[in-house]
Amino acid sequence: MVSMIKIGDVLFLEPRHSENVEKYKCRVVETADNCIYIDYPINMKTERTVFLIDGTQLKGTFVTGDGTVFLFECEVLRRSMANIPMIILSYPGADQLVKIQRRQFVRIETAVDVAVHPTGGEFEPFVTVTDDISAGGAAIINDKSRPLTQNIVLQTWFVLPMQNGEAYYLKLNSKIVRIVELNEWKSLISLQFIDISAADRQLLLRFCFDRQLAYKKRGIEV
Repeated sequence: MVSMIKIGDVLFLEPRHSENVEKYKCRVVETADNCIYIDYPINMKTERTVFLIDGTQLKGTFVTGDGTVFLFECEVLRRSMANIPMIILSYPGADQLVKIQRRQFVRIETAVDVAVHPTGGEFEPFVTVTDDISAGGAAIINDKSRPLTQNIVLQTWFVLPMQNGEAYYLKLNSKIVRIVELNEWKSLISLQFIDISAADRQLLLRFCFDRQLAYKKRGIEV
């Protein structure tokens, strides 16, 4: 029996590999081993029924009775014409669910490449890696010889590699909010993304959830 998700729960779905941000809403009708049955989902923007083809890769989220939000990856397996038309989705099991922090953007400890450029010629452009990243900001490793100070604004280019092999390139304005010394040579620069578009924010959220799921599959707690 599928745990954590119950008959009658509302499930929100979105395509995993689409640049268009679409969200669908449906309800869990039945549960079984490694799969769940849903009614036909509704596009939350158009309010029209969505017809999902077999093999469609999706991300699903649902809320438990205590208000906790969980995320998981799933795939459309097939249709079922029982008492009502249903779609059967794969379900990875409770141990593969990712708990979403609702009060703040999920911060993921991961190293991704980032190119840093000045906005006023204060230093030479350089390339480094992140220590962590979220939809609200990032922490990057810095050589202390560079004259970076709190509150200056940088231009940053992030490379976001997804599990499916795709990579996204994101250009963001970032403000230095904190500098922490790591050792004699290196410091950790905390950045806050400013003037970020809704599309870029959504892409960062997708990347963080994608990385969470990858860690979960490898048995790494995040």
